[in-house]
Amino acid sequence: MMIKKISLLAALSVTAFSGWAQDSGSDSLVVTANRFQQPVNTVLAPTDVVTREQIDKWQSKTVLDVLRRLPGVDISQNGGMGQLASVYVRGTDSRHALILMDGVPVSRPNLSNDSNLYQIPISLIQRIEFIRGPRSAVYGSGAIGGVINIITQSDDEVSRIDAGVGSKGYQEYSGTLRQRFGDTVVTAMGAYQTTHGFNVQPGSTWNHDNDRDGYRNKTFFGSLQHHFSENVDGFFRGYGYANNADYDVGSPPFSPAYSADENQYDNQSWDTGLRYNADIYSSQLIASFQKLKSYNYSSLYGRYQDGTTLDRMEQRYIQWGNNLIVGHGSVSAGVDWKQEKLTSVTQADTDRYKRDTTGIYLTGQQQVLESVTLEASGREDHDEQFGWHGTWQTAAGWEFVDGYRATLSYGTGFLAPGLTQQFGSPQYGIASNPDLQPEKSRQWEAGIEGVTGPLDWRLSTWRYKINNLISYNNDAYYNVKSATIKGVEWTGNLTTGPVSHALTLQYIDPRDDETHQRLQRRARQQVKYNLSGEVSDFGWDVTYQYIGEREDTNFNTFPSEKVKLGSVSLWDVAVSYPVTSHLTVRGKIANLFDKDYETAYGYQTAGREYNLSGSYTF
Repeated sequence: MMIKKISLLAALSVTAFSGWAQDSGSDSLVVTANRFQQPVNTVLAPTDVVTREQIDKWQSKTVLDVLRRLPGVDISQNGGMGQLASVYVRGTDSRHALILMDGVPVSRPNLSNDSNLYQIPISLIQRIEFIRGPRSAVYGSGAIGGVINIITQSDDEVSRIDAGVGSKGYQEYSGTLRQRFGDTVVTAMGAYQTTHGFNVQPGSTWNHDNDRDGYRNKTFFGSLQHHFSENVDGFFRGYGYANNADYDVGSPPFSPAYSADENQYDNQSWDTGLRYNADIYSSQLIASFQKLKSYNYSSLYGRYQDGTTLDRMEQRYIQWGNNLIVGHGSVSAGVDWKQEKLTSVTQADTDRYKRDTTGIYLTGQQQVLESVTLEASGREDHDEQFGWHGTWQTAAGWEFVDGYRATLSYGTGFLAPGLTQQFGSPQYGIASNPDLQPEKSRQWEAGIEGVTGPLDWRLSTWRYKINNLISYNNDAYYNVKSATIKGVEWTGNLTTGPVSHALTLQYIDPRDDETHQRLQRRARQQVKYNLSGEVSDFGWDVTYQYIGEREDTNFNTFPSEKVKLGSVSLWDVAVSYPVTSHLTVRGKIANLFDKDYETAYGYQTAGREYNLSGSYTF
């Protein structure tokens, strides 16, 4: 666990920023914590890495299924695949988790000011890096609870074909071709995923909702990586995906304008970058363009009738970063610029919004003495509406005994209001609020970690204070309240012979400071246990998750009333077998005991599901 000088310098000598975040074939290096590549054991914040190999082992069909297995994550979803979902990191709201794709922030077109994480296809993902705790001092707005960096690029030059079928009409097909031509690597990928789904809201009082709510996705990805010289390389990549999801209204609509039950979501992203690396200095320039369209319309009346809405978001992003090895560590500095343009359209109105944000940051890490590591970051963001906003964080790690380290950190964070929250939207009956201010947070965290025999473990405790929380009241968004979130988390990894164990124990207490009530849809207790191994090439994986009681609201009564969602224990079982050196077959049973539960009140979950798949590499 000790931050060895030689290992740190070796890692920093091949510094790579998040735009080149790739599956290097090792879990030991990460790029998300401070925008430069470093050994994972030098990161003072709790960090988890999920590789493509693990995703295949778990046989996950969605990003949410991957994330629910990680420490500190709680998920609520209004039904099955493609349905609205929230990802709570350490009890913070879904909008408080910053979602990156290859180091670039994912756009936030929603009224709730979060990213459509549930719409990202699993076929795109080669690696996920997950940092718990505030990172606004590095990334700016949105990183209050943590950062989830979804990486699409891979160094693996193996091509593969995948196919799978399962319960509820589930089908998936994908193909990836990677080819090297001298100093250039070309990657092309296509995927298709569909399910008939199930009736996500069986309690709906509208007969039209008594149908299956299915989901369909088409994904395309292409990239070029070129090595220009010993010191310079670059990339160009683009991907796009189109989703169609059915959902329920919940009650008979008052008019066709309120009968939307279909969503079509289209996303296109284009990224390019250049990197220079020589000895102790590295520099990188990345440019990105994202474009998305989200249609909501009624299956009864069609896309071009009353009730149809269209949100178009364009996001432009430029990042220039630099890293310099100094002493027994490094210093990074850079600047980034982001422009967001949102156009919301109905049959009667068109609303247009724009926001430019510029940020400058400085972060550094240094080993002092033989056993102490210090880390500090600072950032200033300029918003054309809010002016300058500063954030900072600092952390210290002390290896008090060989193999055991104590950490202490303090950080601030903020989240700027969403475009619709700030400027309003007549089509949704939302008034503008020019006095709306960003949400602000302060967080303390203390931890201890170590290696005890074959057990690698970490114990963390934290306290968040979030002010200026944004809520909707009558016809506008206001800064109305604050919240305090306290929690404790223990994670452990153990290998006993051919069997690997991973265990997470978590308790959180998220409360509204004004009412002292617990924040909704966040489980107070969670237990996550993963057991995996291999016998005579036969691979197996067992996952257990206990989700404690949660509070929610029943909006089907007037006035609405508070309800409790009961606890539940879930088991997943997966197996795999390599038929040949190229062909592997896999099978999975999710929710083995067919537990009936809800993560959002009134919305059914899938029940027991079966899945059979195979992959062929060449």
